[in-house]
Amino acid sequence: MDTDNKDFTQTMSAWWQYNQDLYSIFSQNLFNNSPVQKALNEQSAEDFGEWAKEITKQPEIFAKQQLNWWQEQLKIVQQTWEQRLNASSEEVISTERGDKRFLADEWQDNPWFSYIKQSYLLFGQSLLDSIRQTPGLDEKLKERLEFFARQVINSISPSNFITTNPELLKLTIESEGQNLINGLELFKKDMAKSGDMLRISMTNENAYELGKDLATTPGRVIFQNHLFELIQYSATTKQVHKTPLLFVPPYVNKYYILDLKEENSYVKWAVDNGHTVFMISWKNPDPSMAEIGFEDYVVDGVITAIDEIEKQTGEAYVNAIGYCIAGALVATAMAYFTSKRMKQKIKSATLLTTLLDFSQPGELGVFVNEGTISALEAYNLQNGVMHGHLLGVSFSMLRENSLYWNYYVNNYLKGQPPMDLDLLYWNGDSTNLTAKCHNFMLRDLYLENRLIANKEVDIRGTKIDLTKVKQPIYALSTRDDHIALWQATFKGFQYTSSKTTFVLGESGHIAGVINPPKANKYGFWSGPALQGEANAWLEKAEHTKGSWWGHWGKWITQFTDEKVPARAVKTKANPGIYDAPGEYVKARL
Repeated sequence: MDTDNKDFTQTMSAWWQYNQDLYSIFSQNLFNNSPVQKALNEQSAEDFGEWAKEITKQPEIFAKQQLNWWQEQLKIVQQTWEQRLNASSEEVISTERGDKRFLADEWQDNPWFSYIKQSYLLFGQSLLDSIRQTPGLDEKLKERLEFFARQVINSISPSNFITTNPELLKLTIESEGQNLINGLELFKKDMAKSGDMLRISMTNENAYELGKDLATTPGRVIFQNHLFELIQYSATTKQVHKTPLLFVPPYVNKYYILDLKEENSYVKWAVDNGHTVFMISWKNPDPSMAEIGFEDYVVDGVITAIDEIEKQTGEAYVNAIGYCIAGALVATAMAYFTSKRMKQKIKSATLLTTLLDFSQPGELGVFVNEGTISALEAYNLQNGVMHGHLLGVSFSMLRENSLYWNYYVNNYLKGQPPMDLDLLYWNGDSTNLTAKCHNFMLRDLYLENRLIANKEVDIRGTKIDLTKVKQPIYALSTRDDHIALWQATFKGFQYTSSKTTFVLGESGHIAGVINPPKANKYGFWSGPALQGEANAWLEKAEHTKGSWWGHWGKWITQFTDEKVPARAVKTKANPGIYDAPGEYVKARL
């Protein structure tokens, strides 16, 4: 029996050491091994120093917070003791809505693990409350401190360790550690493909093939330049709306988020509803494209695509749809036409989750400070591009539990390969950003907020003024968007002179947009005029169940004119280059 106990102790010690070593490597990759993390580390040290100074000025506040923590901790101890005595008692602290780390029954039913969970949650809550309640800190500093504190809090969650996670402990004992062996193999595979920074797999990279499983809407690439391919999709109706649609996806992602599978493809839905649809497919930049800037994406990208659509269809106007940063591209293109006194070729604009005013950058604000931006600018200039995987990790840090630690536990501790999911496949199909364009976004847009009134963004010698934009706009934002806060987008759209229909969808930056009617999943708010404060608008808005796509479909028909015979994607005059999805989208990092 003693030998068995000794062997068990040695086994548990070995498992614990494996967990610790893996955790150390993973944490170093999360916090240290990229220019983004290095710059944030320096910023966090400075910010926590400022916080410490404020605490020392008013020690009575800190003492009160400590006393509150101790009283709550005693309540947890008492509740745990009552639970051990089989007395009915409610937990002192419960998990927040959407927190999936503590779903196993043992976290609630077992007194020991319930105590671990509640003590951990109390620590996190107390630390964040302490930051929020410290006088003398400006709001931006508090936001950064909360972000940095949250990274630490979530990294030390008991769910990340075998001996403090009942689900992991049970699995490891029952499988005699086979889950860790499987996890080590998955970890080794990720390390082999990672280069300088660990790339944790969120899905099987061989699960899908573009043109076969995803990006399947039939069409043809009719034009190509150094920046993009232009896809025209095949009509599925005998007649189509006269004015074509131009989809402009963000150049920080692949376009097929708008054309995943047939059942959730915004492109396919638009084609089936009688639109002639064109799509820009951006080239994934390499260091040779370092000097390609935002203005090139406007002129050689959006405006060139509109010119090519006119050649293909004979139509001088398009209804443009810009997603995320591409919405800013579309708005800038409209302002460019006006400032140049050119014919305005964008009849209407649909801007999806688009920031025009960057004064409220949401959780991305943690990156918006001189020190971090200067470090990133230097990295960009040295390398020619911001590598897509570094960008991906940076965005994952905004939702670190669901987009980082979740996969650490699932892949490396449970030993389970990630599921095949179209959205996760797209999310992992990263794209680079050119040095010049990324630096413009960091400094001119996020730091200096120069796109709005009188700050004069320059597009090839032409000053841009959004107040001169008068074309109708359909502006969709989403309630839970952490990349483009809906309150910030609401404010930004008021800088144009357009008649704007503002709609607020449920869910977030992706799911709230890719919301097909058949799914009947998320609703939206609409109705009041775009004016005043965002929350006042929401109080007056009417909620509608179901997808916003149908609402938009009725709105866009105001700007499509009469119907015409369906247009061919391949003609003698323009046979095109090759079939969709094209070649640019297939380039992987």
